[in-house]
Amino acid sequence: MIIGTAGHIDHGKTTLVKALTGVDTDRLPEEKQRGISIALGYAYLETPDGQRLGFVDVPGHERLVHTMLSGATGIDHALLLIAADDGVMPQTREHLALLSLLGIDHGTVVLTKIDRADEALRAQRRAEVAELLAHTGLCASPVFEVSAATGQGVDILREHLLAQARGFGRRDPSGQGFRLAVDRVFSLSGVGTVCTGTAYAGEVSLGEELQLVPPAAGQAPRTARVRSLHAQNATASQARAGQRVAIGLAGVDKDQVTRGQWWVAPEVALWTDRIDVRLRLWFDEARPLRSGTPVHVHLGASQTTGSVAVLGTLDGEPLDAIQPGNEALVQLVLHQPLCGWAGDRVVLRDASATRALAGGTVLDPFAPVRYRRTVQRLAELKALLLPTAAQRLEGLLAQAPLGVDVQRFAAAQGVARSVRAAWLAQALPSDDSVCTVPGLEGPLWALGPVQTAQGRLAALERLALYHQQQPDELGPDLARWRRLSLPRLAEPLWRALVHQMVARGEVVITGAAAHLPAHGVQLSALDQRLAQRVLPKLLDAGFEGAWARDLAKESGEAEALVRTTLARLAQRAELFQIVKDLYYAPAHVESLARLARGAVADHGEVTAATFRDLTGLGRKRAIQVLEFFDRVGLLRRVGDAHKLRPDCKLFLDEDEPLASEPPTPSRPPPIHNPSPGAP
Repeated sequence: MIIGTAGHIDHGKTTLVKALTGVDTDRLPEEKQRGISIALGYAYLETPDGQRLGFVDVPGHERLVHTMLSGATGIDHALLLIAADDGVMPQTREHLALLSLLGIDHGTVVLTKIDRADEALRAQRRAEVAELLAHTGLCASPVFEVSAATGQGVDILREHLLAQARGFGRRDPSGQGFRLAVDRVFSLSGVGTVCTGTAYAGEVSLGEELQLVPPAAGQAPRTARVRSLHAQNATASQARAGQRVAIGLAGVDKDQVTRGQWWVAPEVALWTDRIDVRLRLWFDEARPLRSGTPVHVHLGASQTTGSVAVLGTLDGEPLDAIQPGNEALVQLVLHQPLCGWAGDRVVLRDASATRALAGGTVLDPFAPVRYRRTVQRLAELKALLLPTAAQRLEGLLAQAPLGVDVQRFAAAQGVARSVRAAWLAQALPSDDSVCTVPGLEGPLWALGPVQTAQGRLAALERLALYHQQQPDELGPDLARWRRLSLPRLAEPLWRALVHQMVARGEVVITGAAAHLPAHGVQLSALDQRLAQRVLPKLLDAGFEGAWARDLAKESGEAEALVRTTLARLAQRAELFQIVKDLYYAPAHVESLARLARGAVADHGEVTAATFRDLTGLGRKRAIQVLEFFDRVGLLRRVGDAHKLRPDCKLFLDEDEPLASEPPTPSRPPPIHNPSPGAP
């Protein structure tokens, strides 16, 4: 259990921690000289059963509230101190407000310096404490009276805290990726860079790799290996959620890490400049909270400025402002990226950073820029209010018209890589009522049951209309079919939906064309005769292909007639049209596809220059072939290179395995989810 102090400056926080643990948490020369805490201090208390209680001693000065919040976030038990001679002071009230807004409802109140107050004054202070706590989560907290100077009441308080620790349920780290909020960074001889902080989730062992987020602007996250571990001030081979942890790291310098950053398991690494939050306005505020209000945002050990956008009520109804004491759904637009995962606590202070304003929990760290107040988006946020990650996913699938990026959702929920496949298998139906994109760690994307049925219906209806309007064509290629029927559906989901329709016998894929089973292009006797004369010439043309006019000239037939026959053969996938009037035999296209797959396997991508050298084609023709592969869905262009679509089976022998592709980063693009249904 981690215990955090709170209270006004000079009310005896550091002195009491020293009396309880024997450790003076003021370690800086300036703290010794001025007699006040400036930085966070840490101490530990051995329990009779061999456990350790961690104490986080926070500064009480009003200018150091941001430091206090860094220490208070992540504590399990609050120790609110009020000096018997001074009574309740301004920072007492603000610290109490911050504890309440952080959701900390387990605590103990301590009247300190009782040797300076008589019984009547102490009775008055107890009444003040009862009034102070009445509207907070700490209203039922017991009150102890101590004097650290004389030792009176210290032993009783210590026994009380030990009893609280024995009854405190240990956090279960299973299923969660490791996350540690950095609040101190220093170097030790023989160890190197050491980062300390509270472990929020998961567990970490020696030798594992962690990523540092958010990274510096324009850079990728730094990766470091865990060289040594201290948990609750003791050497350990493993550290877990709920402990104060010091991590010795290899591969990173002290100057490359700052307080407020996070060391996290790579699979849950994320950072964001927009967060959707369930927010409660402090009951003592004088006015409602409206959209556009500038605020200071505190999350973990970090802070930044930003503004509030009020979205709606918890029931999904539109809302203009939050009344004091009420809760609502809001979006925080941040001026600097922060890290936050579902369920993390966030605190807002006013623009001048002089008072606590509101607090709440993160719902979605990948908040959309557009359509954030629509009925659809509010329904999705309502689903994200459900208690477990599996229930949230189920609720989100029922609401999201364009499906869910499951791996990104798992990262936002903090789910560890080791359990993702099993977790998703339990959260998603095993039949084809949902459409999923498979991956090594479970589905990459998922489309809900209702949306899957609606998507299949829309695609089949549009394909039937295409056949009606273009009876002489076999059907559109997959990219064109998607544009005609479901243009906003993520392409991986679209391809999975097509595969599902093929497996159900609703659609046939012939070459690059999709068509209904009953539809096909029939060849006339003249077409068949011309095909017998043209196809051998295409085979002889090799990787260069042949133009329609050249084939007509060589066969001695009218160019218009040959062009018509070639188009029908292409529709039947008996040959391929790379660009207008340029045709290739299927065998050569398959060979070119194998070369492209091989280049991607070797280098992760294929460029026009690489493909030109592999095939012996000119640069222009190499580009034309690669763009054809992009068009039919074998490759996708990324900048000047082309990457393989890992789920594509075009031009692939049945016994050949599908290629794998590196996972996409967890970081969303600057404009995130412009569509309302892509949470």
